[in-house]
Parts: sequence; structure tokens; C-alpha cells
Amino acid sequence: MIYKYIVKPIAFLLDPEKAHHLSVSIFKIINKTPIVSSVVKSMLSFEDPKLKKEILGLSFPSPVGLAAGFDKDGKYYDTMSALGFGFIEIGTVTPKPQDGNPKQRLFRLPKDKALINRMGFNNEGIDAFVSRLKNRKKSDIIIGGNIGKNKITPNEEAISDYEICFEKLYPYVDYFVVNVSSPNTPDLRSLQDKEPLTKLLNHIITLRSQKEKVKPVLLKIAPDLNNDQLNDILEIVVSENVDGIIATNTTISRSDLNTSDQKIAEIGNGGLSGQPLKNRSLEVVSYLRKHNKTIPIIGVGGISEPQDAVKMLSAGADLIQVYSGLIYQGPSFIKKIKKAILASI
Repeated sequence: MIYKYIVKPIAFLLDPEKAHHLSVSIFKIINKTPIVSSVVKSMLSFEDPKLKKEILGLSFPSPVGLAAGFDKDGKYYDTMSALGFGFIEIGTVTPKPQDGNPKQRLFRLPKDKALINRMGFNNEGIDAFVSRLKNRKKSDIIIGGNIGKNKITPNEEAISDYEICFEKLYPYVDYFVVNVSSPNTPDLRSLQDKEPLTKLLNHIITLRSQKEKVKPVLLKIAPDLNNDQLNDILEIVVSENVDGIIATNTTISRSDLNTSDQKIAEIGNGGLSGQPLKNRSLEVVSYLRKHNKTIPIIGVGGISEPQDAVKMLSAGADLIQVYSGLIYQGPSFIKKIKKAILASI
């Protein structure tokens, strides 16, 4: 109620990117104040053994995770764990620091409970990222590392960027996500094509085979792939021994929006997330599960209400992630989702 009637109206008066940093910073302060933190955690906490999920060689306390993009630099994983997430994915991180695309680059579509972003992998680089994770002993939450390439790196040399991030990050995360599906880095999505994707994943899995401890590697895909492309994805994932798929990233589609065409044109390019993505993400997850009964799938995209999470799991996802829904629903959203999942079991 506090978020809906006080925090959200104030935050939505601010630039979305500024509001994001301000909100997380405030919650970080709250989390460091013992008495207040204890009260907040008691309000948001909801655990049940029935929610536990054993998959990818990991034990998830619940199937509800935070999607990549919220915590690009590994600054807030302890803070966000207080909301009750079963796991948190951080990044996308690149080898070198980069500013991303010019601001304004994040936009709200309140009529659609959606966001459009063209952030462009803005992050402080892998070394700063790793330096924060070295203190990870403070948190026992499962953390995934989402890795990408720098904008200035041509696709012909992309493997090198992914290798740098993979090697430096390996000791500090529980699983990896190879991100080739963001629409906001020029030509990145062409790495989803069969030949370059096979080469990239083969290289990453070969690097992993040299490690003493095996950690899961997942591929994050776009929602804009057709069925033939999804078939190729499944074939590559199986042939290269990739552990799972995250479906889906943001979409470049602008169909069936309540926001005016004029407003959409003013915003311009970017990836659309939130409620309008729900049906397509469900379709992709359902298609993947129909054609492969065993591959682990993390469903993300358009989970705007607790029942959306239940539908995503029913469609074949093993775990789910949220981002835009959290912005519109507030911190209690995670607890509501977990209750809905438990009620559906």
C-alpha cells in the first residue's frame, strides 16, 4: 500500500533511470538499519519448503528470480535479496566499462505496464563487477552472471569479450548467462544465427570443461525469433551441452499497445518489456518445452501479476524472473508471486 500510494507516484514523477537508482539507494539504506530492516524483511518474507526447486545442479529456495538489467554492476544483490528472491541475476557486464547509449534511454508506458529501454549495456566493466562480488560471503543467495560484449567489439571478435568476462567472473557466480539477444547493442542479435552462436557456445563450454567445478551456462534468447530459429536454438543448445535457456529478452515489436502511436514514435528504438510481452514469452517457453521435455528453462517477460508467474511455470518454465512487474507492483510483488505459486501446487 505504501509503495502503491506514496512511493510509486513520487518515483513516477522522476526520470525512470534516476528513480531506479534513488529507489534502490533508499532501500539499501533501509537494509543497513537493523530495526527498520528487520521490520521490512518480516513484511516481505514468505518461505515454504514446497517452493524449493532443485535444478541446474543448484538448490533454489524458490523459483522466483530477479532478471538481469536491474543490477548491472553487482551493487545491489545483497539489498535485493531482502525482497525474498530465490535467485538474482546481475549484469549484463562487458570486459571494458562503457557508458551505454545517450540519455534519455529508459521510458515508462504506464497504460501498458511496460518499459522501453535502450540502455546499451551501460556498466562499469568486469573488473569493477568482480571487485564487488569478492565480498559475496555476506550473501548466500544464488547469483547468476549475465555476460556480453562491448559495443566497439566487432562480432568477429565477440568470442574474446565473452571469454574475458567468463574467466574473470567464474569464481564468483553460481551460473552464467550468455546474452546475445539485447536489441540495444548494434548487430548483437546476429550472434543468435546458427554459425556464430555455435562457435560462441562451443568456446564457452570448452572453457568450462577446463574448470575444476562445473557451473551452469544458459543462453538468453530474444522473443522475436521464429519457430525455425527456435529449432536451431534447441539444436545448438543440445549439441553444445549448454545447460538451459532463458526466454525471453525484450522485444522490438510494438504491436497491440495502449500507448499512443505518437508517444511510441517519440520514444523511438529500444527493447519493450512488461505486460505486452507476456503472450509472446509464454508462446516461446511453451514451444521450447514442447520440443524438448528436459532442458531447463527460465521464463521471463511480461510477468505483471502473480498469476502470470503461475502460467509461465505451467507453460514449461522451471524458474521465472521479473523486472518490469517489480517496478509497477513494488517490493511485495515477490511475496504475492510465491503465494500464488504455492496455491497452485
